[in-house]
Amino acid sequence: MVASDIMAGTMLGILAAALAAAGTARADAPDPKVRADLESLARRSVYFGHQSVGWNIIDGLKALSAREGVPLRIEEVKGRLEVPPGTFAHGPVAENGKPDMKLASFTSALGSGVPSPAEVAFMKFCYVDFNAGTDAASLFARYQSTLADLKARNPGTTFVHVTVPLTTAQGGWKAIVKRAMGKTPGGYAENARRQEFNDLMRRTYQGKEPLFDLAAVESTAPDGSRAEVEWEGKMVPVLFEGYTDDGGHLDKAGQLRAARELLAALARLPAPPAGGK
Repeated sequence: MVASDIMAGTMLGILAAALAAAGTARADAPDPKVRADLESLARRSVYFGHQSVGWNIIDGLKALSAREGVPLRIEEVKGRLEVPPGTFAHGPVAENGKPDMKLASFTSALGSGVPSPAEVAFMKFCYVDFNAGTDAASLFARYQSTLADLKARNPGTTFVHVTVPLTTAQGGWKAIVKRAMGKTPGGYAENARRQEFNDLMRRTYQGKEPLFDLAAVESTAPDGSRAEVEWEGKMVPVLFEGYTDDGGHLDKAGQLRAARELLAALARLPAPPAGGK
């Protein structure tokens, strides 16, 4: 039984590598839709507050911009936020492992008392902001309150919500041994907490306000299948192994995939609302 599980895990690893290679090959080819989305983004003023995986997405945007020959003005900003027209501004929100500090940092970056110069603004939490003991509902309530306040103070800015990125889950013989010992394999409970938060975000905002479902992108393989594990009677999405080389950050294939989907989400945004500028 154990040997068959290990062999199955090995075959899945080989399949993941093959699918990732195929996905990278497709992602490297010029794409008229991506070019059009890049041209749309190049006309907007955007602010993206992030850490960790956010840098991977920025790298993906730069790679797509170079591939399609559509210049993007991507600038890292610190301190007082300035977003000239046609600029994709981004910067770190402090600090990893402390999501409430990230909310405060994002709020501070957008300024207080003066409407933000950004037409579009969004932030994302990191996978390290969640652990097995995270109270996802409480954190989401604080996130929702913060964004509602920011929207009220910045009527000329369109805010985009972003689901929390995922990690891979421990598999193979190590996971089998841990389960046999009554222990939880790595990535199971942590991704379950991220899924709780992401489900709240989807139920609250999907179809009502702009939403970039990064978690869905990360857990969907190039062939459309879902990477997930069963935990406490539920299927929990995890990061597809073909998009990462360390279990959390995105490799080239993952960067291109996430950047393409972010471009598509931003391209669907309506013209910025009037007022506040």
